[in-house]
Amino acid sequence: MAEPSAEPEADLSGKWASVTLLAVCEVLAMALWFSASAVLPALRLEYGLSDLQASLISSSVSAGFVAGTLTSAVLGLADRFDPRRFFMVSALIAAAANLSILWVDPASRAVPVLRFVVGACMAGVYPVGMKMASTWARADMGLLVGLLVGALTLGSASPHLIGALGGIDWRFTLAASSGLAALSAVLILLFRLGPNLGRPSSFRPSFALEAWRKKSLRLANLGYFGHMWELYAMWAWIGLFLNASFTLRPGGGRAAFYAKLITFAVIGMGAIGSLLGGLFADRLGRTTLTMGAMALSGACALVVGFLFGGNPWLVAALCLVWGLAVVADSAQFSASVMELSDPALVGTMVTVQTCAGFLLTMFTIHMIPPLTEALGWEYAFAFLAAGPFLGVLAMARLRGHPDAVKLASGNR
Repeated sequence: MAEPSAEPEADLSGKWASVTLLAVCEVLAMALWFSASAVLPALRLEYGLSDLQASLISSSVSAGFVAGTLTSAVLGLADRFDPRRFFMVSALIAAAANLSILWVDPASRAVPVLRFVVGACMAGVYPVGMKMASTWARADMGLLVGLLVGALTLGSASPHLIGALGGIDWRFTLAASSGLAALSAVLILLFRLGPNLGRPSSFRPSFALEAWRKKSLRLANLGYFGHMWELYAMWAWIGLFLNASFTLRPGGGRAAFYAKLITFAVIGMGAIGSLLGGLFADRLGRTTLTMGAMALSGACALVVGFLFGGNPWLVAALCLVWGLAVVADSAQFSASVMELSDPALVGTMVTVQTCAGFLLTMFTIHMIPPLTEALGWEYAFAFLAAGPFLGVLAMARLRGHPDAVKLASGNR
């Protein structure tokens, strides 16, 4: 396989055109992941899906992603092949699997299986996209990765806006998301790799263990795990929390509508947080940003329950702050891992990180409902604060590690 040509360092116009194209391709491909959330209410209404069937359709994507990232990490796929072609093949297979749902019974076991395939293929889209962005980094790794995470955050928020607006047939949503993913597979071939691309590595499964053996990488990953303990559980249940809270207020007849709109805004705020976090981290420090963001988001998790059923404006305001803070640090853990890794192993290290992080979210997402039933919404989210607070400790230790000078051009 021929090694992709390096781009001139001074070609800034080429850099930003490529990074913008990559961000567009990521959003188009990742629409597959979020399409399930948008169509589930319609499927439940039309086919009478049980709670178990509905949850399997959602969780099978995450399970597939964990399986896909684990396979990619062990085989070193992200560092052995041209990332553009890896992205293209992954997006095409995922689009075909998602589109195939239109030809099976939505209540059958085939749907979770097909969604599992979609999730597995996302291992060739999300972490590989971050590797591609890193090839253009010039003292702005945090901003570049933050741009991608910000774009994906908007994609995460979109189903809630669709749900609020309504009127879109579920078949069209699945077909459109599949078409967008196929388009991303074509467009990604136009992406130009930057000068920081490492040489393809040989296959050694032990490379995946480097993420734990090397102390600085281990600390960065522990910080990321603390972040992920909170993030997806918050995203998964904040809409239900807002709906339940607004319903308790006088005139709560339109609680569902306003809850969906504010949930879209809360999750969408993460896009702003991701971009601001990238700018801040590149200039003032990677660990400084992550510790500050986790401290703020953890505090929001502790406090938000005490506002349950209270003034809707106050509840919404705190949740908006939480939505901004909970994602502001997300890209910086990936940026840290890429800066601390051997250039030839960047793809594998990011893949290992996302694999373990998403595996953790499968536990915390399912942790909230029993906590809500036992303790009420007033205290359920408080348990999420443990993750970011432990993450702060991990990043504080990384800050004192000698390898921390590699972060953000010396900005720890």
